[in-house]
Amino acid sequence: MSPRFVVLMAFATLALADNKPHHSSSHPHHAPAYQPRPSYHPRPAYHQPPTYHAPAATSAVYKPHKEPAVPACAANTTKTLCLEDTEYPEYEIKSAIQYHLDKFNKLYADVADLNTELSVERPSILEEETYLCPSETSYIRTLRAVNTENKWRVVVNNIKVHYKTFTQTCRIEECLTSGETCPLVPDCYESKCLQKSSYTRLVVFDPYDRYFPFAVETFKIPASCACQLGAYTIDH
Repeated sequence: MSPRFVVLMAFATLALADNKPHHSSSHPHHAPAYQPRPSYHPRPAYHQPPTYHAPAATSAVYKPHKEPAVPACAANTTKTLCLEDTEYPEYEIKSAIQYHLDKFNKLYADVADLNTELSVERPSILEEETYLCPSETSYIRTLRAVNTENKWRVVVNNIKVHYKTFTQTCRIEECLTSGETCPLVPDCYESKCLQKSSYTRLVVFDPYDRYFPFAVETFKIPASCACQLGAYTIDH
């Protein structure tokens, strides 16, 4: 082999060596890892923060004691008073008085109990000729009554609070023969027994008044029995 051919082979070998990629022995080449495209997350919708509601104070909620327009005690009577009442709201009245004790005492002082010791009971039998019509007198502590506005009211009576009993006593006189002829008047006169009334003030319980469930109202009660005389007539 000629020296010129050897030189050419050497140059060809060097050229091929320069065209090969160079790799570092300490840092081997790796293909880049595939990173997936990030998934799309929509922007969260804006929600208005919830409105704060303070918890209801159950102890302050006022629930009135419901009263019927006509109480059960008046179902079988034409009288405007109830001396007995199985539905009388004694517990509610007592609780309300305890809560408003000072204010109630001032109201009650205006209509304090009637002093019955100074009253004189009228006779009611026909033999006592002082009275032309028979009547019956009594002292009552009514539990319900019809006021002058023709509405039934709960009357505060026989309620014991702090060793004190609140009562309201009324004197009434009822005709026994109302509308009938006066028994002691001669027949030549027109006559008729009439029930007379008077007005009195009583403390009542009003369950629908949430601020102060008491008031003083006026009531019409039977007070006396009178004999009404008409024209004098002479029969022939």
